[in-house]
Amino acid sequence: MSTLGPTTTVGPVAVLGGGAWGTALANAAAASAPRRVTLWMRDGEAAAAMARSRENARHLPGVTLHPGVAPTADPADLAGAEAVLVVTPAQTLRGVLTGLRPHLAPDAALILCAKGIERGTDAFMTDVAAEAAPGATLAVLSGPSFAADVARGLPTAVTLASRDGARAAALAAALSGPTFRVYHGSDPRGVEIGGAAKNVLAIACGAVIGRGLGESARAALVARSFAELMRFARAWEARPETLMGLSGLGDLVLSAASAQSRNFAFGERLGRGASLEDAAGGKLAEGALTASGLVALARRREVEMPVAEAVAGLVAGTLHLDEAVAGLLSRPLRAEE
Repeated sequence: MSTLGPTTTVGPVAVLGGGAWGTALANAAAASAPRRVTLWMRDGEAAAAMARSRENARHLPGVTLHPGVAPTADPADLAGAEAVLVVTPAQTLRGVLTGLRPHLAPDAALILCAKGIERGTDAFMTDVAAEAAPGATLAVLSGPSFAADVARGLPTAVTLASRDGARAAALAAALSGPTFRVYHGSDPRGVEIGGAAKNVLAIACGAVIGRGLGESARAALVARSFAELMRFARAWEARPETLMGLSGLGDLVLSAASAQSRNFAFGERLGRGASLEDAAGGKLAEGALTASGLVALARRREVEMPVAEAVAGLVAGTLHLDEAVAGLLSRPLRAEE
């Protein structure tokens, strides 16, 4: 049984999801302390190949797996983990947790690393996890971070939040390393809102650049997007200071300005005239799957989010980019929030 407290260390760690971000977090967790990190993935052949080559050749080529990381596809290998980083896509979170919950220790902390809102239910990730794993201690990890940077040991800072503040502090301390800094907080709703909403808003910023509207337009859009993010967060009882930190403003600034962001790159290709399928480029842009849910939740609390609504229209195919831009530019001028 885990006796994790604010000054104790975390023993074995499991990571669910063998993509780029899951692999990067597994490396970071293994580097932060001498512990075993189980990296679970669905594909047994991929797990065996990664164990042999010590590289995730598909998602993170050229990055060597830390010696403490053990790739596997066997759920039984998850049994001893005291902390479980859930790094599956947002839309598969419910199914993965439902299937693997019987193999996890009852008191293992579940650290949700997906950034999104569940389609069909418009549920936040913590609500999905609470239904799929009743009684589990939940935390959310988010912040401005690219998998390649974390995997290569470049300086990165993120936030880990849980309603149990002492547990959050212990987990953050246990996962922090020389270059991977994990701050902690007790506002998981704020952290997950920042992660989900910034993906949607980053698509808009990419579209502005792809359309050739210039850096001044992008700067304005980042500022107005952040205003939307703050309005939404307040309506859903998140703390404003959370969104001013790494998981809100920090993540939005990163995702809205770099082609390394899948969401920015998706929007940039849309701005250049690509179809939705071609814009995706065979990669997952979580913001495209989250946009409609974000808008639905905003309307439920009567929150104005014109940028998010424009993105939802673009990805649904009901709005052309030029129409979206014209609509935003024709909004009434008012006092800045």
